[in-house]
Amino acid sequence: MRGEPIVPPVSPRAEEKPEAKPAATVGADSFLTLHYRLSDLDGNEHVSTFDLSPATLQMGGGQLAETLEHCLLGLAEGERRVFELSAEQAFGPHNPRLVERIARSALPPEIELRANSLIEFSSPGGTGGFAGFLREVSESSALFDFNHPLAGRAIRFEVEVIAIL
Repeated sequence: MRGEPIVPPVSPRAEEKPEAKPAATVGADSFLTLHYRLSDLDGNEHVSTFDLSPATLQMGGGQLAETLEHCLLGLAEGERRVFELSAEQAFGPHNPRLVERIARSALPPEIELRANSLIEFSSPGGTGGFAGFLREVSESSALFDFNHPLAGRAIRFEVEVIAIL
């Protein structure tokens, strides 16, 4: 037995596999990359990144509606889910008070007014902006809808979390 190497016994701890790290999940302050699709319940798609580059966003940064961000909380990296949200859960009811007829003379002359288009406006003081959907145009006025385009509609929100950074 003199020529055989001596092999020390292996401790049971050395044979154990290291514990797997728990999968990262989306938190209120996560920075993440994802694909998402918004459609109405009839299947009409309004926005999708699935055939494009994925979106990268900071949770709580205002890039995605708060109600949609809420759906993402707790999802794991690699998880794909579909959420159906009522109009109230999604973008709220359509508010008729956010539909305004504005005299053409009150609008900046450089704005091209085309029905069924989205027009960007600067907020008073120039600290931000907002958009209005131009529903109709006449000789003297323009009818704008400042509701979210999906306000008053139930939606389907499909998401795939690619990475939590």
